[in-house]
Amino acid sequence: MNEEELVEYFRAQMRTDPDMASAVAAIRTLLEFLKRDKGETIQGLRESLTWATDCLTGVDSSVAVSSGGELFLRFISLTSLEHGDLSRCKKVMEERGELFLEKISMSRNKVAKLCHTFIKDGAKILTHSYSRVVLRVLEKAAAEKKRFSVYVTESQPDSAGREMADALRKLNVPVTVVLDAAVGYVLEKVDLVIVGAEGVVESGGIINKIGTYQTAVCSKAHNKPFYVVAESFKFVRIYPLNQQDVPDRFKVRKDRGRLCFVLLSLLTSCWPPQYKADTLKTVKNLSEEHPMIDYTPPSLITLLFTDLGVLTPSAVSDELIKLYL
Repeated sequence: MNEEELVEYFRAQMRTDPDMASAVAAIRTLLEFLKRDKGETIQGLRESLTWATDCLTGVDSSVAVSSGGELFLRFISLTSLEHGDLSRCKKVMEERGELFLEKISMSRNKVAKLCHTFIKDGAKILTHSYSRVVLRVLEKAAAEKKRFSVYVTESQPDSAGREMADALRKLNVPVTVVLDAAVGYVLEKVDLVIVGAEGVVESGGIINKIGTYQTAVCSKAHNKPFYVVAESFKFVRIYPLNQQDVPDRFKVRKDRGRLCFVLLSLLTSCWPPQYKADTLKTVKNLSEEHPMIDYTPPSLITLLFTDLGVLTPSAVSDELIKLYL
């Protein structure tokens, strides 16, 4: 596969199933790339997969695509040197790739099964922006006949929270959309906060849609539990200490195929979507751009619900070591 075919395959995956996480689409693409690759050495195969991962992060520079691609390469290459024959090695790598894809495809359901028990009858929940994992958790709670209501932040500049509200209304869940600036006002009414994450970092903190940090700060001030739900393929090996430590490639973005900069949204409306990485290629002074993600430190997080289990922020580093070693 050349770069054009690789990118088109990735975008086709996203078009086929809008509910698919971008990291899962990237891993499907890498698996297909592996099957078509004509490399003659294991080292060449690894280099090709690394190149393919770089191509995908150039199209969609989200934390999940970066960490998912790295984990995929790590997972499939664990046994690559156990066989002398290249064709057998490649076959084993493909089998492990299929196993990895199957494993991460079940992640959301595992997270929902763990987290929904923390939602009690009559609960009032605050969530931020749009998160497929949060939606799956709330869907599971609704399926268990629990009665609860949800406040959703509008989540500017792309109003992703309104999409979340529409999805919840289809589940017959009472939902209220609130302004991003009204988080502190509504927190005294809610019982718990549940947010998703684009990435979980080594410290146990998270990288997520802009506004998550202020929501966590307000939750702490109101003494309300702040829960994070995320799949393990979003665990990434970076250790930011503050907002400036988060790599720029993650900050300036266009989320879920929507145009996240207001100026660009006035100028562009087409498919395939202009992905977040485009901004990094065209904008020289990022200080003038609106950051699309922020970093929430572990001290503000109560628990993380992942497919690896329920974790405290301090336990994340141990899980990262297990994933990458």
